[in-house]
Amino acid sequence: MSESLSSTDANEIKTCCARLYSNDWVRLLVGESLHPGGLELTRRLGDLLGLVSGSEILDVACGSGTSAFHLANEFGCRITGLDYGEDSVASARQAAESRGLSARVRFLTGDAECLPLPAASFGAVICECAFCTFPDKPAAAREIFRILGPGGRFGLADLVRSGPLPADLEGLHAWVACVADARPVDDYRSILEGCGFDVDLVEFHDQALSTLVDDIRRRLVGAQLASRLGKLELPGIDLAKATALARSAARAIQDHRLGYILLVATKPGPEPTSARDRIA
Repeated sequence: MSESLSSTDANEIKTCCARLYSNDWVRLLVGESLHPGGLELTRRLGDLLGLVSGSEILDVACGSGTSAFHLANEFGCRITGLDYGEDSVASARQAAESRGLSARVRFLTGDAECLPLPAASFGAVICECAFCTFPDKPAAAREIFRILGPGGRFGLADLVRSGPLPADLEGLHAWVACVADARPVDDYRSILEGCGFDVDLVEFHDQALSTLVDDIRRRLVGAQLASRLGKLELPGIDLAKATALARSAARAIQDHRLGYILLVATKPGPEPTSARDRIA
């Protein structure tokens, strides 16, 4: 766990993230996929991972299942979605039933830092715009490594930072919004390599992040106007803080201090122990 976080702080972050991203209004504000680039970048990540029909995939921090459904339909793979939020998981299960995908897509409640899944049980893992919110990132990386089989691949889509961020992007609200604990690319690489992964590639998609933040800012303007006119009630949502956070994030993107990446890493296979193994 980060030295600056107590276990209470870590649990508060996890709970706040789960509560926020199960909120219908937040999905309307950010988009159903809840990450930059939407389903287009989800498809790109699937292509980079080499997903095929029958692949067993884990979607960590799956939210309401939008990416899981997309990957199941696009690649014909079997998906397990896992999320900390019970409301999100319940919503995802209902959606799987209504879409007729329950046989290929299942959802579990769980913590990314302690996955309730057996070792070497998946061929690939994805995690979109959530890894940076995990309080103990090395623990999450070790768990992802554990549940992947030899040769399994991890696809990470997340925010990255370059240098320090403004003070208003460092608090709890910014952490929950996937900004405060975004790391430099080299930090993500170090975390993954530290538990045994080989990092294969990194793609930058900063424009997707810029577009999402611009869209959020426009929607926030409309929400503030509707709220002042009494046409919109948003219990638990501080529009002023959200607007200030989005404005500061937009400046950080323009200054190239915030960006967005797709990263693919592989769990190495076992070393051959005999000539027969080498031929096989």
